[in-house]
Amino acid sequence: MPTYITLITYTEQGIKSFKDLPDRLEETKRSGQAAGAKLLAYYLTMGQYDAVVVSEAPDDETIAKLALAAGARGNIRTETLRAFTEDEAKKLAAGLP
Repeated sequence: MPTYITLITYTEQGIKSFKDLPDRLEETKRSGQAAGAKLLAYYLTMGQYDAVVVSEAPDDETIAKLALAAGARGNIRTETLRAFTEDEAKKLAAGLP
């Protein structure tokens, strides 16, 4: 399954309700599983982004729907990146002219 990195910025609402994070993460995991995706890791970060999520999903459309649904709740803004594993990157490199 493709891997995705999601960079998260908490909105004012998300910061005010940060204490609810454990419940929100469980809800996110359930929503992802229902769509065939899996949350592999969550990291609270310091710097430009407030958190980073690593996940797998069957395709770009699935991860886009999940990100949009999460953003619609009003707690976060997201930027999602398709991540290629080391083996996938090597395969791409091998196919270059």
